[in-house]
Amino acid sequence: MRVLVVEDERKTASFIRKALQAEGFAVDVCHNGQDALSAASATPFDGIVLDIMLPGRDGLSVLRQWRERNNATPVLLLSARGEVNERVEGLNAGADDYLPKPFALAELVARVRALTRRGGETKSPVLRVADLTLDTLTRRAQRGETGIELTAREYRLLEFLMRSAGRLCGRMTILEKVWDYDFDPGTNLVDVYIRRLREKIDADFDPKLLHTVRGVGYVLKDQP
Repeated sequence: MRVLVVEDERKTASFIRKALQAEGFAVDVCHNGQDALSAASATPFDGIVLDIMLPGRDGLSVLRQWRERNNATPVLLLSARGEVNERVEGLNAGADDYLPKPFALAELVARVRALTRRGGETKSPVLRVADLTLDTLTRRAQRGETGIELTAREYRLLEFLMRSAGRLCGRMTILEKVWDYDFDPGTNLVDVYIRRLREKIDADFDPKLLHTVRGVGYVLKDQP
């Protein structure tokens, strides 16, 4: 499960990120509303933790725009103010849950887990690109009728590429999304794992699905 945390207080954002990562979530962090809009357009998330009080564009404005764009990702709102009218306004804007500050990290994690579970019930657990399928519940990959064995990291890489099917994924973006760490830009870690993945999902099959855009990154698609 991938979660976007939108929180301008960097220490709070760091605490939330570490707590969610400890429970197995992949976490992206933004510190303002405009970056949050861009992130949600570029990456499919299973849940969003959104602070209302943000610099520039506030959280409610961001939430309304997501809903106008038919982005139905479950959203947990955070706010230092806990007045009833603000909670009502947030829920009316399209929020799925509300948590006033200060909060216990254990409660936030439990609420995020409940939201992502509920959101997942409305989505098919099986990702598909051409005859390549990935069951995100059983973590089984298949190309046609042939099962494909994946390591944990290969699975995360394939899941990210399939959720981003048809979109160009740069090396640094893949590092951030799949490894959740910052690496030396000169590392060939992504290229090594792409090569391993290509051997498993493409080497013995046609058409080829995993394409290299030289000097930029990779794209998974069923057209050359």
